[in-house]
Amino acid sequence: MTDRGLYPSSIHPPLLPTPEDDWFLRLRLLRSRRVGISTFNRLLIEHGTAQNALDALPELARAAGVENYTPCPVAVIEAELKAGQTAGAILISQTAPTYPSALRDLTDAPPFLWAIGDLSVLERPMISIVGARNASSLGTRMAKSLARDLATAGYVIVSGLARGIDAAAHSAALDTGTIAVQAGGVDMMYPAENTELALAIPDHGLRLSEQPMGLQPMARHFPPRNRIVSGLGRATIVVEAAAKSGSLITARDALDQGREVLAVPGSPLDARASGCNMLIRDGATLVRNAADVIEALAPMAPRAPVLPMDLPHTPPPQPPRDRRTLRETAALHSQILNRLGPAPLAEDQLIRDIAAAPSDVAPVLLELELDGQIERSPGGLLTRPN
Repeated sequence: MTDRGLYPSSIHPPLLPTPEDDWFLRLRLLRSRRVGISTFNRLLIEHGTAQNALDALPELARAAGVENYTPCPVAVIEAELKAGQTAGAILISQTAPTYPSALRDLTDAPPFLWAIGDLSVLERPMISIVGARNASSLGTRMAKSLARDLATAGYVIVSGLARGIDAAAHSAALDTGTIAVQAGGVDMMYPAENTELALAIPDHGLRLSEQPMGLQPMARHFPPRNRIVSGLGRATIVVEAAAKSGSLITARDALDQGREVLAVPGSPLDARASGCNMLIRDGATLVRNAADVIEALAPMAPRAPVLPMDLPHTPPPQPPRDRRTLRETAALHSQILNRLGPAPLAEDQLIRDIAAAPSDVAPVLLELELDGQIERSPGGLLTRPN
């Protein structure tokens, strides 16, 4: 099966991968318990193929103290693929040419994306617009004006399908193309008040999600969703945001991803504008209209096309080394856990702190991650759960 998406052709009927297909095996690996994106990528690199990684998971979990571990069952993936087929959704692999090129350079790029709508919008330049859910009338009008004018200038508008600013931006760009990144499954209408809007988007745009079909969004799903919103756009525009809000998380993601951050100023007396004013104070470009956005983006060189790169199917040669004793492994566990806390710590910094060889630390981190004793955040930062 060619890696072009769940529907490799608009002429032939949909083709579902079989449990032996590499696609199917990779999705099983990704959906397996305690396997996040970083672990998924590491397992593929270390074991060469998804099948080898799946075979190794129970032993890795046992070494981490987790007994009776089983990877994601075949039936779960079969049900997800059938649900996608029923919903008219397309599953896009990170190795497919249809995968959004803007996301390929992210360290935590989603290995798979479910999509409903017109995939061609992914080939056009994109700008993300985010903001408050409890937006003011003025903020809503500003979001609509920016989205409409930027869409007329040829940009696809990306947002998160939330109420308020998100919904205003999507609705203003319905006829020209907009992308809604959903926190839950791509077939789940959330919030319910935006159902009509969500159903209208695929006519000229796209709904995207990295989550399984049928997943109801929970609070923990929104921060990962935000990194996709910011990652797709050449820039992120914040229109009304409180000092502590999801929109500022999206803005931080954009900065971490090397994207431009722009903000619409507001009254110092309006709490909904405090986040935007803080961004401008800290160097974000002030936006009054679409012309300001276009002017700010003009110096940016077009992003060079990135050819699809498959993950290696053969593990790199590793130098032989003696296995650690149980005592040495326990000591390394203790060293790592003693160094980690609620504050994120980069893996390379941890390795320097404990003065250990990276080849010794990497498998222990994987064991601790599978055991739930540490968590890996986007960007490879490590924390110890409370």
